[in-house]
Amino acid sequence: MGSATFNLDCKDCPRLYKNLANLSKKYSEYWNKPVPSFGDEHPDILIVGLAPGLHGANATGRPFTGDFAGILLYETLYKFGLANKPTSEQNSDGLRLTGCRITNAVKCLPPQNKPNTDEIKNCNKYLYQEINQLKKKKIVIIALGKIAHDAVLRTNEIKLSEYKFAHLAMHQITSKITLIDSYHCSRYNTQTRRLTATMFESVFELAMKCIR
Repeated sequence: MGSATFNLDCKDCPRLYKNLANLSKKYSEYWNKPVPSFGDEHPDILIVGLAPGLHGANATGRPFTGDFAGILLYETLYKFGLANKPTSEQNSDGLRLTGCRITNAVKCLPPQNKPNTDEIKNCNKYLYQEINQLKKKKIVIIALGKIAHDAVLRTNEIKLSEYKFAHLAMHQITSKITLIDSYHCSRYNTQTRRLTATMFESVFELAMKCIR
């Protein structure tokens, strides 16, 4: 597994690069670039999402900021003392995370929110670098959805069949890293109640126990 430092000018995925170039004409005020991670530089908990949303992170330049998926996430982080505010609306809102960092398996907005396998694999080198730079002796990674779960496994060159994704499943993937799975806090999952606030809080209760 190779690693790479996050690159705002990355052009490794032609489809994603072209999509952002086209969006820059339609939404010139948007970020329209790969979205960097956000939060504590030395976290105990790393949250891995899928990819930026069109009118959320792709607009604001910060993960889960300005879109529906961020509502439950940041409310939960605030409840557990991991954020200084319960909302995340724009990059300049003064939000800070403590002991927690947020990233995505794919850094660029994919059309229809669906990255293809090559794009997920192309971006994995950045996630690999992020995970390997974590300094704490014990790290919890929370994967929001199966694509994020699989991306974390790929960074450790683990066969995807070895650890099955399931909400609230916990996997000890190295002596240092514990992976906890959660359904993604998307509009669809929360409105259909596939994921409730109580279910989501259970994920963070488990994560907090692991880092104590």
